[in-house]
Amino acid sequence: MPVSLSSFPQAILHVDGDCFFASCEVARRPELKGKPVVTGLERGIVSSLTYEAKARGVRRPMPLWQVRKICPEVVCLPSDYETYSLYSLRMFNIVKRFTPTVEEYSIDECFADLTGLQRPLHMSYEKMAKEIKATLDSELGFTFSLGLAPTKVLAKVGSKWKKPSGLTIISGRDIEKYLDKLNVDQIWGIGAQTSAHLNKQGVRTALEFAKKDRDWIKNNLTKPHLEIWQELQGEMVYAVDPEKKNSYQSISKTKTFTPPSDNREYAMSQLSKNTENACIKLRRHNLAAKKVFFFLKTQDFRYQGFEFNLIRPTDNPIEIIKMIDKYCGLVFAPGKLFRATGVIFTDITENVCHQTDLFREVITAEKISRIFASADGIAKRYGKHTLFLGSSFQAMNQTQHTGDRQEATERKNNLFKGETKRKRLGIPFLGEAF
Repeated sequence: MPVSLSSFPQAILHVDGDCFFASCEVARRPELKGKPVVTGLERGIVSSLTYEAKARGVRRPMPLWQVRKICPEVVCLPSDYETYSLYSLRMFNIVKRFTPTVEEYSIDECFADLTGLQRPLHMSYEKMAKEIKATLDSELGFTFSLGLAPTKVLAKVGSKWKKPSGLTIISGRDIEKYLDKLNVDQIWGIGAQTSAHLNKQGVRTALEFAKKDRDWIKNNLTKPHLEIWQELQGEMVYAVDPEKKNSYQSISKTKTFTPPSDNREYAMSQLSKNTENACIKLRRHNLAAKKVFFFLKTQDFRYQGFEFNLIRPTDNPIEIIKMIDKYCGLVFAPGKLFRATGVIFTDITENVCHQTDLFREVITAEKISRIFASADGIAKRYGKHTLFLGSSFQAMNQTQHTGDRQEATERKNNLFKGETKRKRLGIPFLGEAF
């Protein structure tokens, strides 16, 4: 297997927050330290959990009634995504103190390119990684696992190697040592089907995969797998991209609620709200969608959905909701309880002006788009969904859950002066030092 001649032709760091959502809750409430804590009360299933909860047999996405049965002392909390996002922002900003080239990969992880910074920072790559980890652990109040390697795929291997609170450094000369101990299905980007196919070909470890020659990879797999294979050689294919994401292959919005319902009007109202939320995201990035899939999730966790194409790409929820209403009868089964709704937009393109048509539909659509642009401006000033469509009224004005699952986060129960339900300040609950 050819590997990099130098230890670090590039130095790529992957940062991964340990049990991120649950850890944010413990960091905010020191009295929870050492206790089994799970988030997801609003959904009725485990969304995130501490290692203390894992040690007692709790797993994702276990229903909370089962969690309480096997771990009576568990602390169940509603997910506070607003505060988690603020912790996430702090994480990114800490890493950016060391390098401007930081890719915000997800809410709890990022990649950073440290290449060439030894002289400006007066420290080795290993020292940089240690300093970043120490700063994150200290300032955020919980632990992070880091991987330092010549490529993103290998850096991902490193961050998963020793959890929690690990720092694994995989130099170009040490690649084989780590890949030999890794199953092929543990490689970032290789899914269950590809892993099963490779197993049938006698490839079971990451090292066996990496030792295959290029022609074998080309003949048996696809281009993305060739790129992963190159990254495992220490050859960087995936550059760290510091630009904010503004293009999407798909956009989805779903919502779970309790108690389940068999009311068609309520289902349409929830789908209308899903659609409005998805269209807000389209407009934020100047995008439009041409294909829509909508679904109902029944009480027995079965999905019933329908997909349709629009005449032209749009970011207008009114057009899409009309089509959903037209086909809803094919999905909605009278008397059948459903517990969630959702929409998925695909065939997404840049939103551009279209040639005027005979029936002036394009002109009408552009006028409606200007109305929604004004609504977006109002939302920016006064909060999301200050204005919404009448078709979304039921969903907007009823609580999503009842009983324990209706419990709001501490942040929502303790608004600052000047805040409303829809408009919040960008600071966390109880004024932590953010």
